[in-house]
Amino acid sequence: MKLINTLFSGAALLAMTATSAFAQDAKVTIGDLTWTGATAIGHVIKAVIEGPMEGEAEIVEGLSDGGAIAAGMDKGDGTADVYTDLWMPNRSGIWDKYVDDANSVGVNLPYEGTQMIYVPSYMAEKGVRTIMDLAKPEVAAMFDKDGNGKGEYWAGAEGWKSTKMWQVKFKSYGLDELWEAEVLEDATFKGQLKAAVQKEQPILFYYWTPEWVHAAYDLTPIQELERVDGCEDMDLDAEDWLEVSYFNCAASNATIYVAYSKSLEQRNPPVAKFLSQMELDPAVVNQWILQIGRDKEDPRDVAEAWVAENMDVVNGWIN
Repeated sequence: MKLINTLFSGAALLAMTATSAFAQDAKVTIGDLTWTGATAIGHVIKAVIEGPMEGEAEIVEGLSDGGAIAAGMDKGDGTADVYTDLWMPNRSGIWDKYVDDANSVGVNLPYEGTQMIYVPSYMAEKGVRTIMDLAKPEVAAMFDKDGNGKGEYWAGAEGWKSTKMWQVKFKSYGLDELWEAEVLEDATFKGQLKAAVQKEQPILFYYWTPEWVHAAYDLTPIQELERVDGCEDMDLDAEDWLEVSYFNCAASNATIYVAYSKSLEQRNPPVAKFLSQMELDPAVVNQWILQIGRDKEDPRDVAEAWVAENMDVVNGWIN
């Protein structure tokens, strides 16, 4: 009987050891979200897991639907383990269902995403710094490109809710008598921005972070009024959206997370720990987007080079 017990204990120990080894080595599957920031973050996560952590990770080509990634993380079977760029409150449905209610999805320490209106810093040096400055006729006149008596600003592309939002903001600030919105595709605007900066010409425009324009150019956000109760009342889906909407304060910042399946806490504990401790710097994300989005560098090369050159940061995430 003693021999049988000893053999059983040894077999159990071997089984536990094998299970533990498998858990440490479980492959991590990463969603393939389509915007450049998400692509960059996904490749950095993969580079960390396959580099210093000596594990296995896969960015699943075509796994680009946020709802499908979230459902896979909730399921916990390895079909989807990582949602690389979870914007809140934009994806509050995912957060409420899986982070709060099911408690099946974990998140890291977030970074902030912003949406503001900008000028190149050489225009800020000429006194264009605040929303009150934009109410001065002499300031608007500097941005009047077509000679119709109104300054132009880029509000965004056709179909974006933010494009409507900025038109509401300019009306609510009482600026619509001095300014008019330009609605152009993002690529067209970026060409205009490059040309304006090269010649140090006036240009006023909406943009967000993270994005590569902030790594490429010296930009200054226009200071808006602080948020107070009642400063934002928007109905951009209404037929008369410009008339019924009101917004005369700064927009709230987004908080942006790396989300991961909590099943990794059993299937691959070191990776779960790494993902929970990963803390991204928006300026660094801007630089990744510049290299991948503007300069067309391979995201894998960008990620692997960054990890190799920033092991002090990476070690802080892992340990």
